[in-house]
Amino acid sequence: MRALAHPVRLAILSRLQRYGPSTASRLSPEVGATPSVASWHLRHLASFGLVRDAAEGQDGRERWWEAAGRGFRFAAPDDPHDIEGQAAYRALTEQMFLQYDHLPRLWLAQVEPDLPPRWRRLSGLSNTRVVVGARELAAIEKGIEALLAPYVRRDPDDAPRGSRSVRVMRYVMPDAHEGR
Repeated sequence: MRALAHPVRLAILSRLQRYGPSTASRLSPEVGATPSVASWHLRHLASFGLVRDAAEGQDGRERWWEAAGRGFRFAAPDDPHDIEGQAAYRALTEQMFLQYDHLPRLWLAQVEPDLPPRWRRLSGLSNTRVVVGARELAAIEKGIEALLAPYVRRDPDDAPRGSRSVRVMRYVMPDAHEGR
């Protein structure tokens, strides 16, 4: 978690996941870092298995990188006394909120107006409040992950004709006080 809790590393991973393989030089203007700094962050991400060498551009002049996965999931450590783990969890959570909180507004302003009616009807937000126990919430999360898994794992070339890239964002935020 600590590896991703840096804004440049999180931006690098996000760009590789969305746009595919790239080099430090190509990523640098997109993530706000010099090519050498981007290269250092790529190597750091690789040490945790989050990025890897890509098959593209193997002419030896540039090192190409790709994301090791299409997304990631993380959770707070079970041990509340794991101060370092708790701090890493909070740092990554905060960085993700900071880096992605603008996406719904950007989508609403730049993408949604031009969507065909069919895609517009399928898109948007939901805000559902449920009263559940911790085990039930875990089951909901597991069910959502299971539902998404075939689409996450599928090669984009195998998607049906007319497919689009779709970002599925969800916030699971238990209230401060217990409901019962």
